[in-house]
Amino acid sequence: MRDKITRNNKYGLPQAIARPQIKASKSLNLASAEGQQIIKSETKLALKTHMATFKRLADM
Repeated sequence: MRDKITRNNKYGLPQAIARPQIKASKSLNLASAEGQQIIKSETKLALKTHMATFKRLADM
């Protein structure tokens, strides 16, 4: 039935596979004007997306 062969650990769960780390291809300078704009836009997006969560945390 299964085409994949998986190794199971002593608990019957599949083993974790060692994968190579991916190195960053670009570096961001967050101190520049472009970097500050990235920080501002990402912060606005996070605040907008999680508005209810931040409101609940503020009311605790």
